[in-house]
Amino acid sequence: MKKRLTQSEEFEIMKLVLDKFLWLGFAIMAFGLYQAFTASVQTGFAWIVAGAVVLILFMVLIVREYEIIA
Repeated sequence: MKKRLTQSEEFEIMKLVLDKFLWLGFAIMAFGLYQAFTASVQTGFAWIVAGAVVLILFMVLIVREYEIIA
């Protein structure tokens, strides 16, 4: 038998999961900045774009799940 969660419980669990996406996106972008300074700018820019894609996925998940934009 599955337990039904209240909306606030579901939101708390979703915050825990999506918080990891947020940290991961910014960590990838920070690594890209590091790569831009130490290696080549093209490599760093590619990592920054990858981090931005993770953050955009994060935004899409939030908007789709909670319909923040009315």
